[in-house]
Amino acid sequence: MMPCRLASFVLILFGTVSPATFAMEQFVIAVSPSLRQPIEMLSRQFEATHPNVRVKLYFDSGLDLRRTIAGMENSPRGQYFISKGPIHLVAPGGDELITRLEQKYYVLPGTRRPYAEVPLVMIAPESLVDAPTSFDALAEDRKWRIAVGDPQLTMLGQKTKELLTTLGVWKEVEGRLDKSADPRAVLDHVLNGQADVGILFGPDAVQESHRVRIVALSDRRMVQPVVHSMAMERYCPNRELCSEFLNFIQTPEAQAALKRMGFTSPGQ
Repeated sequence: MMPCRLASFVLILFGTVSPATFAMEQFVIAVSPSLRQPIEMLSRQFEATHPNVRVKLYFDSGLDLRRTIAGMENSPRGQYFISKGPIHLVAPGGDELITRLEQKYYVLPGTRRPYAEVPLVMIAPESLVDAPTSFDALAEDRKWRIAVGDPQLTMLGQKTKELLTTLGVWKEVEGRLDKSADPRAVLDHVLNGQADVGILFGPDAVQESHRVRIVALSDRRMVQPVVHSMAMERYCPNRELCSEFLNFIQTPEAQAALKRMGFTSPGQ
């Protein structure tokens, strides 16, 4: 199974590359599919200031991504070694995988760089002109019906319950919650009138900004946001270029672009 995954990985990266592309430096980031849009955006920005570099993204889920990297690290002696591996950076969804990769020394210690946080936001349809403007307000007026992710099934629901519990309003609003199995359903229930407002992750809400508006943003002191980081793969072929990319993702320009996508800056 592992050799097949590695062979597929190499084919995906290099199987469709034209001869002209090989004249440019290939910069490979292993990415969770859930982060396609922000990482593609950052990649295009980086290429704009590095015309001789082409960023190529390899998408894989957390567990499979870990298996791919483990397969590289445990490959026969001489196949991959320092500065000769096929992956430059690793960008999984959330930081748990990076922590595990650090423990195995699959990514270089000290290279983890947080670049985005995912806040919770409250949305309302454009037609609801008197929508609440804070999460606390949900308990102050008992008329509001609230669409949320199911805490038993989704991270969105878990984070929502954590926020409302910290604010001391969970028990006040629990009877008015419309629990859904995914963010798409939360949005739909707000739009079709099944709920007055909904609680989503920021990027999901921004994608639907033509239909809903954000009326409240969570405070990171009230609920620990999901943090996204990148780290340098141990065998990365160009550590200097990796460092440049890791520095770039924390620049004001990159952070401003991420903010427009619904993310917030780490630690803010």
